[in-house]
Amino acid sequence: MKQSHVFIFLVVLLTKFVLPEKLPVVLWHGMGDTCCFPFSVGGFKKFLETELGIYSKSIEIGNSIVADLKSGYFVHPNKQVESVCTELMNDTNLVNGYNGIGFSQGGQFMRALAQRCPWPRMNNLITLGGQHQGVFGLPNCPALSSKTCEGFRRILKNAAYTDFMQNHLVQATYWHDPLNEIMYKNSSTFLADINNERAINHSYIQNLRSLKKFVMVRFNKDSIVQPLDSQWFGYYKPGQDVQTQSLRESDIYLQDRLGLKLMDAEEKIVFLECNGNHLQFTKEWVRQNLFKYLQ
Repeated sequence: MKQSHVFIFLVVLLTKFVLPEKLPVVLWHGMGDTCCFPFSVGGFKKFLETELGIYSKSIEIGNSIVADLKSGYFVHPNKQVESVCTELMNDTNLVNGYNGIGFSQGGQFMRALAQRCPWPRMNNLITLGGQHQGVFGLPNCPALSSKTCEGFRRILKNAAYTDFMQNHLVQATYWHDPLNEIMYKNSSTFLADINNERAINHSYIQNLRSLKKFVMVRFNKDSIVQPLDSQWFGYYKPGQDVQTQSLRESDIYLQDRLGLKLMDAEEKIVFLECNGNHLQFTKEWVRQNLFKYLQ
């Protein structure tokens, strides 16, 4: 065999069997956004495709951008996750797996996908400003500094756990009242389930632990997510809404209800911070902090 032919053969062999294939990325937008706005998730999708040369898919719920926008408020997360799972299973570009990125509430939706939809396999999960332990406050409305905000919060507090609100308002499904943990755990139709706070679903643990990395990004000047710690899976200490506790101090971790304690010991959990308001980051920050989990 000629030397040139040997070289070509080795290149083909390395490409096929040795060099790792870049996995696709699946993106899930947050509340008030859609799959494809060029100034938000649509632009981020194009950025990843250009910089990394990968296939990417931005989740769209419904048959139009308008329907997708409304879904962030009015289509139950359980229904969304089930629909997206079916969609991904039918996408031949994802047969070798993918990396998932969730923006804001899309973070907990993407995590639910990892726990409930083991195929196609999610390799790494990145959540940007996700609310893994829920929220107890209104966007841009700090409850502790505004009487008006506190009044609105009381209204949602009293209505969030009704059947009507749980079935028709997405944000009610991850409203987490630390002053009434029993009501939250018994009535939450989404968050309490994916956090294994009522009963232990062992498939959730197994599927989440199959991730190589679970990366949580917290925005240090966030005015949307309350409390801020929810972005790192922390929350208010039970029974009050002033002092917070970290993931490692929570019952979910200490009782290992999701396998997070084991994942932490295996160095699969990554805590990142960004010094901006909600979802405010630069391309350079993404290159420096996230690209390593997408290649």
